[in-house]
Amino acid sequence: MLTLIVSLHELGHLLAAKLFGVYVKEYAIGMGPKLFSKKGKETVYSIRAIPLGGFVALAGEDSNEEEFTEDNEKIPHERTLKGIARWKQIIVMLAGIFMNFVLAIVIYSMIILNNGSYVVSSKPVIDAVNENSPAMKAGLQAGDLVTSIGFSDMSISPNDYVEVVTFTSAYDGNGPWSITVERDGQKYDYEVMPEYKEADGRYYIGISFGNAAYDVVKVNIFNCWYYGVKQVFFVVKLTIASLISVFRSANMSAVSGPIGIYSTVSEVSELGWVYYAQLIAIVSISVGIMNALPLPIFDGGRVLIVLIEAIIHRDLDEKTQGVIMTASMVLLLMLMVLVTYNDILKLAGGK
Repeated sequence: MLTLIVSLHELGHLLAAKLFGVYVKEYAIGMGPKLFSKKGKETVYSIRAIPLGGFVALAGEDSNEEEFTEDNEKIPHERTLKGIARWKQIIVMLAGIFMNFVLAIVIYSMIILNNGSYVVSSKPVIDAVNENSPAMKAGLQAGDLVTSIGFSDMSISPNDYVEVVTFTSAYDGNGPWSITVERDGQKYDYEVMPEYKEADGRYYIGISFGNAAYDVVKVNIFNCWYYGVKQVFFVVKLTIASLISVFRSANMSAVSGPIGIYSTVSEVSELGWVYYAQLIAIVSISVGIMNALPLPIFDGGRVLIVLIEAIIHRDLDEKTQGVIMTASMVLLLMLMVLVTYNDILKLAGGK
């Protein structure tokens, strides 16, 4: 699964680089020693022994154009990543993230087409309020339309119930929720203190949106792509909200690495292809979002460096870039150690 996701990510870089004439030395599926390779016009396409990820080697990436030769001649500067216009560099760097989202869109579109219908969320109208819940104690009622919701220093005016769910998933347990509802043409403001539900591992106030929040539409080969994109946007919102929640609470127990992913894949694959495909889409989106983070070791960070260079009208010197890359690599390794430790604890039943 990771090989598929990462290889398609790298394919995005490859295609964009080829589009702008950047010399590509190799495109590899997998890591480690080569099992099979074939040279095209100038690029070597290979399959490697370890089925985990892949890579694309571009001339001029990380200032290594000196290592790239063709017919014993140095690759011209204009055919290196650094030798093309900065806006083209940004497209090459973002193309991998784009491919991650394309994969997710295709998967969700096919799943939705297979289902034959799609559930569309409607206005965030409260369908029911649980007995003795924080919402009931505060005064919220069934039929209330949520027009605003906020906590800490954040608030939104939700268009549908999905935005309510997405936003509130970022709640870190500090302070009450400020909720404004519309009832019989009047606006009412409430403060609701969520309660932590140990069994579910989340906070709740005791409201549900129920059937009033859903509309079911028929899906065909033409409109499934639209709903596939909608589903990807929903997962992106949920993933970002989860990341915000992790950073705000400094609770890394919800983050998994390769060990945790392997454990999850093992369980999900037994449920059938639909669930497995959904997991591929979710992980692909997560990989795309992770690569968009402004750390220089990721595509988002490299884009940030290019933007800084555009502002100062010169390239950053190699020493500065080396320090930045080393610092980001250390941060990434620390994160990997932490999530691997969490994964081992979960497998051992420690958490």
